[in-house]
Amino acid sequence: MTTQALGAAPKTAERPFPPVTLLTVLSLGAVLTGGIYMVATFRTADSYALPVALLVASAALFVVSVLLLARRRGFAWALFFRVARWALLAYAVIAGMIEFSFIHNHVSGTPLLILSLMLVMFALDVPLSIGATVARFATPTN
Repeated sequence: MTTQALGAAPKTAERPFPPVTLLTVLSLGAVLTGGIYMVATFRTADSYALPVALLVASAALFVVSVLLLARRRGFAWALFFRVARWALLAYAVIAGMIEFSFIHNHVSGTPLLILSLMLVMFALDVPLSIGATVARFATPTN
């Protein structure tokens, strides 16, 4: 028997969910790669072009993710903010501890600025991804 014969309503065509998680993971990958490169070449680096380019790419991917998510209709925003808020708190603490290790090890000037901005992206990417993934499958409340 078909589902129509059983009395079940046919599913409506649903718009596909934007690739928010994929974009935030790519953003996280870019910022982590830039951070690893910065730390690996800390004493010998003549140029910060690659880490800054990766930081800019990460920020661009993050902004695109936020814009795609903001345009999504019928999204469970209350659940998203509830989950993302706690994830942001956890990742802010993690980023703060990493920042402390940089300061404790006498990183200063331009390298500290670049690494700090990378930590901000790190602390924003993961909560966005977690919140969007959880709220994606939830029923929105009015």
